[in-house]
Amino acid sequence: MAHDLGEHRSTTPAGRVPSGVDAAPMSTAAYNTPQQIAVAAVAAGTTKANLRPSNALVGGFLAGAYIAFGGLLAIVVSAGLKPDQWGGLITLFTGLVFSLGLILVIVGGAELLTGNMALVPLAVLAGRVSVAKMLMNWLWVTIGNLVGSVFVAYVLADKTGVIAKTGGATATQSYARLGAIAMGKAGTETHLEQFLRAVGCNWLVCLAVWLALAARDVAGKILAIVFPITAFVALGFDHVVANMFFLPAAMFLHTGGVTASNMVLNLIFAYLGNAVGAGVFVAGAYWYLYLRDQPAD
Repeated sequence: MAHDLGEHRSTTPAGRVPSGVDAAPMSTAAYNTPQQIAVAAVAAGTTKANLRPSNALVGGFLAGAYIAFGGLLAIVVSAGLKPDQWGGLITLFTGLVFSLGLILVIVGGAELLTGNMALVPLAVLAGRVSVAKMLMNWLWVTIGNLVGSVFVAYVLADKTGVIAKTGGATATQSYARLGAIAMGKAGTETHLEQFLRAVGCNWLVCLAVWLALAARDVAGKILAIVFPITAFVALGFDHVVANMFFLPAAMFLHTGGVTASNMVLNLIFAYLGNAVGAGVFVAGAYWYLYLRDQPAD
């Protein structure tokens, strides 16, 4: 199964770079240069676009579940922390532990829609794959992410009683924390805010993916992931796959007043904003900086 960073390799087997994309000279530094990251990202996006639908679905299921694990942990850790005592540290702690989700995706290997929204378009811009293949990859990965996220929300958040029994926090505090997160996303934000927050979110998430490609060891990848992910959570930005967990979980547990209609609308605007954040500010910008003068196939 392809990794969400397939992502880890800056060259194809036997040390060859992808056809049509020139490699940057190898660096003696302990990390990959931006040019080398761009080459690796094109290779990863090409691999993803050519995945069999079954691989994209299973990899997508795993990634959705992994992001949901991060969301579930974030609720457990932050429940019961009083804003008047902890202030902004609540969102800081929430973001730090939520980073678990992308760490599992990248290091463990899975297919996350929001990462693919940068890597596959970059391969398209580099002339490696077609727009049709990109859209089909997004379709299968979206389905897998949704099923994985809802599975964890229903089976591991609702049916296990984990939300109601979170150590020092009471069930009321835990339900309130989940409800506040969900309603903040689906109930109080306008559609324009949802879209713009989603743009900012996936700009940061895809930078985490991009920076992870710079690292040449697991510790470096984890460190590269943590800060951008913590930032997007602490800033209250919208991640469509995270919302595929938080909003259904709130509905299953009857907290936050989330309805099916405002959940669906949130997911639509978050999806669109995430695509713009990844496609314009990461794939588009880095293609322009490092790949536009390279010959395409």
